[in-house]
Amino acid sequence: MAKVIPMPPFLCVITDEEMNPVSLAAEALRGGAPMIQLRHKSADGRALFDWALEIRKRCTEHGALFIVNDRLDIAMASGADGVHLGQEDIPLRAARKAVGNTMLIGISATSIEEAQKAQDEGADYIGLGHIFPTISKEKHHPPLGLEALEKAASLISIPILAIGGITMENAPALISAGAAGIAVISAVSRAQSPLQAAKELSRVINLNR
Repeated sequence: MAKVIPMPPFLCVITDEEMNPVSLAAEALRGGAPMIQLRHKSADGRALFDWALEIRKRCTEHGALFIVNDRLDIAMASGADGVHLGQEDIPLRAARKAVGNTMLIGISATSIEEAQKAQDEGADYIGLGHIFPTISKEKHHPPLGLEALEKAASLISIPILAIGGITMENAPALISAGAAGIAVISAVSRAQSPLQAAKELSRVINLNR
């Protein structure tokens, strides 16, 4: 059965390599996040699998979607709702052939052109960014800015998740610019209370709903 993206506007919390991903996911879910992405570039496959099983269980309990970053094998083995692929990961068409429509496939895009290509190839959603300057990930290109987000939203029909440098203050502007949701790492993980941060971010992006 095909999975469905949460009703916009929504919050996706991405795990932070500086924190236990299961603990962070649990706090974010308690704060109302409807989508969790497990991301850990340096962990081995066994650790990722164990974390994935725990987070998937908690997401199921909260009625939230569970997405695995990069690793299609971990996503499939853990029964995740989807996989999020970067430009250097397994090609979208190959991933779709492997999972059919049983799993969501999100694609990271750093330009409007990459986003359009992903849509044409059958992505379920786009992670577009970074929109604002960020320290959570190493970047090799300047921030896209709100204007690029607005243009992308006018050209692309599938949901766009804005990512990069998102705060309580600038999150509403991303939704106004056309994003279906926001994806954050440090805005939740580095907050004094990840639970409260997730709750507040969900509140501010829904103010004009």
